[in-house]
Amino acid sequence: MEQEQLQEWVGKTEQRIERIAPFPANALAATLDRDDPVYSNETALPPLWHWLHFLPVFKLCDAGYDGHAALGGFLPPVPLPRRMWAGSRLNFHAPMQIGQELKKISTIKSVKAKTGRSGQLVFVTVGHQVFDGGTLGIDEEHDIVYREEPKAGAQALTPPQAPSASDFSRDINPDPVLLFRYSALTFNGHRIHYDQPFCVNSEGYAGLVVHGPLLATLLLDLLRREMPEATVKSFEFRAVSTIIDNETFSVHGTAEEGRTNFRLWARRQDGALAMNAKATIA
Repeated sequence: MEQEQLQEWVGKTEQRIERIAPFPANALAATLDRDDPVYSNETALPPLWHWLHFLPVFKLCDAGYDGHAALGGFLPPVPLPRRMWAGSRLNFHAPMQIGQELKKISTIKSVKAKTGRSGQLVFVTVGHQVFDGGTLGIDEEHDIVYREEPKAGAQALTPPQAPSASDFSRDINPDPVLLFRYSALTFNGHRIHYDQPFCVNSEGYAGLVVHGPLLATLLLDLLRREMPEATVKSFEFRAVSTIIDNETFSVHGTAEEGRTNFRLWARRQDGALAMNAKATIA
């Protein structure tokens, strides 16, 4: 499609309303090996756990070859086969409570085509706002990148090295059960997270791919383990390189500026930086 056609999607909105049930939070707590009290009505959702809700539901016959929804609909029909969650910027204004009926309004904010070292790219930025009645709880910008298939013989880009020292850290084993559970909890049919033959033979990965939002969730989960009483006010992250299921990785955090600002990152087994993030607490 021409850039002018893709621009027609800018400003498009959709709205979803959902009464927040406790099961997804309890299931995610178990998946992350947390010892939280049982989540029930009037319990606040931890930051980023709203990603378990307001999920797009589409018929199986409407799925594309990779398990995602076919092109078109709310998101623009970008004619590039690979799609990934590149990053997000979030502000948490008020707690979102289980049991409440919440509303999420999403808006296409920009569609930009570029040419990079890996070929053609299209970046789509979507704004999300989550409301409890008239109260804004979460304001989010979500970056999606669409890419070409890798060219035969193309040299893989070398990601930067992650910092080797941190104030606190945790080792993660991204086994297929973890990836399957997160895919199920987020109704994510993307085959790169559970279909190994598809990953290796069709997409060219060395194994199952760890979800970008799961990495982001693990980074904030690390901060919660370090400072369980802290209230997260803002969080932003950017995906840098891929982590696959047959290599352990680690999540790290370092306090900056009086322990109200934190740098967080995910470090691959080979030392490469997989995700870079920043969080601010009250």
